[in-house]
Amino acid sequence: MRLKSVPGDSTRPITDRVKEAVFNIIGGDIIDASFLDLFGGTGSVGLEALSRGASRCLFLDINERAVQVLKTNIAATGFEKNATAKLQDANKFLAHLPDQTFDYIYVAPPQYKEIWKRTCQILDERDNWSSPDGWVIVQIHPIEYVKLELKNFMEFDQRDYGSTKLVFFEHQVSS
Repeated sequence: MRLKSVPGDSTRPITDRVKEAVFNIIGGDIIDASFLDLFGGTGSVGLEALSRGASRCLFLDINERAVQVLKTNIAATGFEKNATAKLQDANKFLAHLPDQTFDYIYVAPPQYKEIWKRTCQILDERDNWSSPDGWVIVQIHPIEYVKLELKNFMEFDQRDYGSTKLVFFEHQVSS
């Protein structure tokens, strides 16, 4: 299904190739999973999660036009009962104590501003946003990547797809 896009250049849509790769990696574990799509944009990633069997998705975006487009795309795909779109700064949202957990947290912020690092640090401080076996998946440009020193999460994989790098984190295993 073709989703409505956000006018202008305030969002950067994920390519079909990268989105397909994300869900090939997740595989069947998406069934009945909860999904948090930070920096939601058009909702392409979270809506794909729902179309593949995720039970619910919360979308956050700070851009009012993006949230309007998100709501339109949610309605067009028929996922109103499983999806919520909020006009909210992702990092301010995450700084609060969680009232729910997510199996997958997708982080795809504006590029070249190092927002992804702060988001991962907040998620590390408030690691109970993620279920115990949950993943944090970061989408950035490869030149933005630096190894993060986190206490509660560890990087377990990364993949490059042209101008997109996916970095995967999971909870540290206690020794």
